[in-house]
Amino acid sequence: MITTDRTRYREALPAAGRLIGLDVGTKTIGTAICDAGWSFASPALLIRRTKFQKDKLALVALITEQRVAGIVIGLPLHLDSNESPRSQSSRAFARNMEDLDLPILLWDERLSTQAVTRTLIEQDASRAKRAELVDKMAAAYILQGAIDALVAA
Repeated sequence: MITTDRTRYREALPAAGRLIGLDVGTKTIGTAICDAGWSFASPALLIRRTKFQKDKLALVALITEQRVAGIVIGLPLHLDSNESPRSQSSRAFARNMEDLDLPILLWDERLSTQAVTRTLIEQDASRAKRAELVDKMAAAYILQGAIDALVAA
């Protein structure tokens, strides 16, 4: 099941369980994992994109290792809420992950990368360090927004 509806997603999940957040880019996939109680999201791996099947194998390994119950994928929208070509790419990525039989939530990720980058600049992180951290921190930002909404629902 793939949805943008947090209530429908929540109903498809078990009572508790870890979730994985994904910030899917053209060159990397940032990942984040939350605790089983959906309190906090933490950055996890940065996967350098190669071929989809290799990328998927890396994600499946992380999902299996962390006993993940659901997937949250960032959905890049324009500021006016319209979809972009990147939105369609994220939807296609979700469709390709659907055979894992885990509920998938497409979550609005507007401004996530900018917010994370701003935080890293404020922490005086070097440009190289920011490049290494931004995608997995953006995944954590996306996942934290989703779990906050799930808990409030």
